[in-house]
Amino acid sequence: MLLYGIVIILAGIFSIVCAVFDFNWFINNHRAKVFVKLFKRNGARVFYIVLGIVLCILGIVIIQ
Repeated sequence: MLLYGIVIILAGIFSIVCAVFDFNWFINNHRAKVFVKLFKRNGARVFYIVLGIVLCILGIVIIQ
């Protein structure tokens, strides 16, 4: 379970970093287009930051 928790935490950190630094390749991904269309670009960035935080918390819970 330790490995799963670490992978989930790393995915959360990745999501947060990409959203904070506004990487075009991350926000313009075809999977992110739905959220960009729903929330606009800045709203999608906030969504991915919140998602990253949730993933980090989930990873910590899994590790313990």
